[in-house]
Amino acid sequence: MRQPSSSSADPRAVALDLLDAVLVGKRLLDEALDSEKRLSPMSERDRGFTRLLVATTLRRLGQIDDVIGRCLDRPVGAKAQRVHDILRIGAAQLLFLKTPPHAAISTSVDLVKGGKLNGFAKLINAVLRRIDRDGRDWPKTQDAGRLNSAAWMWESWVATYGEDMAQAIAGAHLTEAPIDITVAGDPADWAERLGAVLLPTGSLRRPSGGDITVLPGFTEGQWWVQDMAAAIPARLLGDVKGQNVADLCAAPGGKALQLAAAGATVTAVDKSAKRLVRFRQNLKRLGLDAAIVEADAAAWRPDQPFDGVLLDAPCTATGTLRRHPDGLWLKGPGDVAYLADQQRALLTNALAMLKPGGILVYCVCSLEPEEGPAQIARLLAERTDLARRPIAAAELGGLAQLITAEGDLRTLPCHLAEQGGMDAFFAARLYKTS
Repeated sequence: MRQPSSSSADPRAVALDLLDAVLVGKRLLDEALDSEKRLSPMSERDRGFTRLLVATTLRRLGQIDDVIGRCLDRPVGAKAQRVHDILRIGAAQLLFLKTPPHAAISTSVDLVKGGKLNGFAKLINAVLRRIDRDGRDWPKTQDAGRLNSAAWMWESWVATYGEDMAQAIAGAHLTEAPIDITVAGDPADWAERLGAVLLPTGSLRRPSGGDITVLPGFTEGQWWVQDMAAAIPARLLGDVKGQNVADLCAAPGGKALQLAAAGATVTAVDKSAKRLVRFRQNLKRLGLDAAIVEADAAAWRPDQPFDGVLLDAPCTATGTLRRHPDGLWLKGPGDVAYLADQQRALLTNALAMLKPGGILVYCVCSLEPEEGPAQIARLLAERTDLARRPIAAAELGGLAQLITAEGDLRTLPCHLAEQGGMDAFFAARLYKTS
């Protein structure tokens, strides 16, 4: 992976290095942002612009590359990948962020001045000026959904949901997701206090942006950030007050917090010590209790079986691409097969720690059928001690469109589009009969 640019205070130079970290270094954007020390001295405005620039470039990468390709006689070549990335962030500013042309073009050219790539300055200037002059309307005629989705994802979504729905799914990935909040107390009261919208499922919603830690109730532990779709699976366990419940693959802990706030005795299991740090911090902030076990949930066993088990299994996370556009370019079809194997092992162990008469809720934030419906269909075909407990619309605030014909949960990023959409989740509720 390329070393950081010398222009440490320049948001565009930092954005360029972050883009390189994702596309060349294959790092998660959130991890790259967390480890980028040059962000700390920046103003809040510059930090926000840096992240927005990288995220927008990743969201619109297919469209951007198509536009750049129309302006080049031939590709810049693998050895000049950084030049291509400079063109990408320049085009992102011109086409999608409405940056003034002189600023977008001159700052892009400045990124190669005085360095080994100085000879490309004229090319960068010429391509971006051509885009500014001729290319402003090109995105209107592009197939944005298909261009901005990895080919394997697009093909999977068309096969699973149909082309019209695939377009709606991909279209939902082009906008920043709002901030959703789960409260431990009265949602209606907190909606008023936070200036938020109360959603049908009980979550609160605010526009993205701003420092959430300064909002009322954050320091006092009255609420936490959690997408509305991610907040549904824990509720599918029903009234858990006084029950012993396991949350497997629990970190960073939003669902375990829900269960603890609802009065369950919670055992949270996760093998990532780093991710459990944030969970412990949230438990302390909210004044909630849970037993934390750092272990592989596919192998760990409790001393006594649980009344309920929630398994939020590791997955390709194609359901969270609105929030994590880097996933569009970091995941491949091989990841689906690999993670499906992990999910099978986790499901087997989760059922072994569930007492007869207990409830298992299995969920994944994935759009891929192999990680969701196929796992449940296989289980029900192989085991006679399980029965599906269909989900009712009343459990979802009346949102019957989120329920499949089989009675499982299937949210899509384009659901409730007029209210800002939601993450894509699959969840099934199973009852252990004996």
